[in-house]
Amino acid sequence: MEILNLNRNMAHLALLQRIELASPLLKKLRKVLGRYLFSKFISKYFINVKKISEDYSILMKNEVSSISKFLKQNQNILSIGGGIAGLEIIIMKKFSTSKITFIEKNYISKKIKYGWDDKNLEGYNSLNLMQNLLFDNNISSSRYNIINYNSEIFPKNNFDLIISLYSLDYHYDFNIYLDYLKKSTNNNSVIIFDTIRYEYFKKIFTDVEIIKVNENTIHKSKRIACKFFR
Repeated sequence: MEILNLNRNMAHLALLQRIELASPLLKKLRKVLGRYLFSKFISKYFINVKKISEDYSILMKNEVSSISKFLKQNQNILSIGGGIAGLEIIIMKKFSTSKITFIEKNYISKKIKYGWDDKNLEGYNSLNLMQNLLFDNNISSSRYNIINYNSEIFPKNNFDLIISLYSLDYHYDFNIYLDYLKKSTNNNSVIIFDTIRYEYFKKIFTDVEIIKVNENTIHKSKRIACKFFR
């Protein structure tokens, strides 16, 4: 398997975005020393960059496998909260004619919270590092577009597939994006995200399919693929 080689700053962000990459020791230090020290120092300087690169690559490959039946060539894809783009790099390498638009934050919050955020104010990313990883993996800039959530107008495209793993409705309310998604999809579009309130989305979509169940987290979430707004 091809490994996404992360530098220390990239590995730091990957760990903040996916806490399951943390070793038992790091998790213990986070609990003992607090979230601020963990976010700013421990998760950056007390990590095995090579190990995180390997584990992150495996994790992203598995995530792609979970949505593989919805992927194909020539798709116009929207990624919301994709982090440093490991998932999307694997997709673009496998489907060489598909293009991806990213909507992402460009700052790191002082403390990692991982809780529900009604206003979607938390952020753990750097658009420069994200772009560097895309470049390092030979993804042409003509195949992606990066939108800063806080400073740019969202693109008025018609997307075939929208992906927001452990972001939309996992950390903040789906309704923040509801009107935009209605304007940016058609009857063939699929929207994939993780949620703890699967039944709620039967009120919003006519077609809601569970494609993954995660019982190993506090949230015990379901990954769903949705079509056809009501």
